[in-house]
Amino acid sequence: MSRPRLLLGLAAVAVAFAAADTYVVVLALPDMMTGVGLSVEQLQKAAPILSGFLLGYVAMLPLIGRISDVRGRVPVLRAGLVVFAIGSLITALCYDLPSMVTGRFLQGLGGGALVPATLALVADLYPVDRRGVPLGVVSAVQEIGSVAGPLLGAVVLAVTDWRAIFVLNVLVGGLLALAIGRDRQSNRSNRVAVGEPPSRRPDWLGSALALLTVLAGALVCVEPGPILRDVTWGQLFVPVVGHGRWLTPLGLLTIAAGLGLLVRCLTARRPLVDVRGWARSARDADLLGATLLAVALGGVILAFATADPKVEVFSPQGRWYLLAATLAAVAFVVHLGRADNPLVPAGAVRRTPAWGAVVVSFFVGAALVAALIDIPLFARTTVYADSQLLAALVLVRFLLALPVGAVAGGLLLRRLPAGVITAVGMGLAAVSFWLMAQWGPDSLEHLVAATVPLVVGGFGFGLALAPVNAAVLATTDAAVHGLTSALVVVARMVGMLVGVSALTALGLRSYYAEQADLPAVREVCGGASRCDEFTDLLQVAAIAQEQTVFTGAAVVAGVAALLALVLFRGAPTRTVDTADAVRGVR
Repeated sequence: MSRPRLLLGLAAVAVAFAAADTYVVVLALPDMMTGVGLSVEQLQKAAPILSGFLLGYVAMLPLIGRISDVRGRVPVLRAGLVVFAIGSLITALCYDLPSMVTGRFLQGLGGGALVPATLALVADLYPVDRRGVPLGVVSAVQEIGSVAGPLLGAVVLAVTDWRAIFVLNVLVGGLLALAIGRDRQSNRSNRVAVGEPPSRRPDWLGSALALLTVLAGALVCVEPGPILRDVTWGQLFVPVVGHGRWLTPLGLLTIAAGLGLLVRCLTARRPLVDVRGWARSARDADLLGATLLAVALGGVILAFATADPKVEVFSPQGRWYLLAATLAAVAFVVHLGRADNPLVPAGAVRRTPAWGAVVVSFFVGAALVAALIDIPLFARTTVYADSQLLAALVLVRFLLALPVGAVAGGLLLRRLPAGVITAVGMGLAAVSFWLMAQWGPDSLEHLVAATVPLVVGGFGFGLALAPVNAAVLATTDAAVHGLTSALVVVARMVGMLVGVSALTALGLRSYYAEQADLPAVREVCGGASRCDEFTDLLQVAAIAQEQTVFTGAAVVAGVAALLALVLFRGAPTRTVDTADAVRGVR
């Protein structure tokens, strides 16, 4: 295997592993809540575990993408994996909700950094006409990770504690970071290796301080019983003043070692972590602009991610989150006009296919979320009322078809326009949602009626992934590929958040309309809430809700198809343009 392919392969594996971690919490969340003192009934208090990950994944992506343009792809990939591993370690050792949220935030930050850097790496390593297949493969492995995540979580939880999931993350993340670092010479473009010194001597003092920080911090978090009960060593866990784990001798040692490591990294000539270099890169990438955009994105994320979709479009504090997001967005736009080196350089996405990819990605995400959430909900409402696992497994047919479509979309890019491929893919998605909207109470028991919409929908969404990325990479300068790739990912994630709230609100109208006869039925049942007629009417209302959501998602997917057909015109993603080929025949 050639070195560029090896580097891209390692980056793709890292993306897949981070994607798996995004979904691994689906099954592990109840145990994670118990691990930090929350009961299963306190699900709303666990919302920061999910929203913290999303904040790290989405809000900082534009800055990370821009840093990869300034500093290089390989350094960002390695740093992302290291941050992901650190976040996983904190999550594995956490003892309360704040420490778990901190760990999940760092996991999201590190995992999110891998996606735009890998997409931009494809553009660095391959010419425009050869990017289709690599982009399709990257999209495919990312979706394979989404399938593997819940399965991995189920396997780990079957044999051990939920913390083992995140210990595994630490090991794999560290090994991938080392492997990518060793393959430093594989890049054809100088941009990938910018900022990496040709050779480095080990920073033994920095390494010792880092090891001491990790070991002491782990003991503070875990508080192992044999040491804690020991007459002598147990004194290390007794607070010196006040109360709290970090005011113990061991906690203070951890803080001192961490501060010593920071000072070492700031002052040493060859530090373990080049903090000064990363700080310069952040300034060069427009840290202020990135902060304003992060606040704007964070406000949108919190407004929708902290809501209970069963009863509200966004959380009770959502209007304040959205107000803060609006103010930050206005300040960001003003800043872009005044900054010498803004986060989004003037004209970076001036071409229609470039900003069109961001718009299309938003609608793709808004439609996709209906499949990811409402297919299992429909299964739970109908044939798998007593099994959350079996209901979730219904989605596997959709998810398995998705990476197949992603690779097919990459292959088709060699001959067909990006807009046509995306439109066909989202058209298939719209058809699949329309078929799902016809599902009845027993539809999932019939193999053909259940499988065809799921496979067609998954294949259609997969088909659209590579062309969207190819369009933005083909119509933007190489100097901003990391940034623009990040914007496409952010748009899809924001689309998912907005889509789940909007489509759920639409579905609830049908749900409540179908419940109009419930009071009369309850009287017939003699006030009982569980007679057969009453239960059947509740199921009819729930099915009507999901059917409405699927219908709305079909419309959204259709809009994405039409937008792609119009906005991607002129994107030079193929070897030979169709018009040129026709003129050549003449």
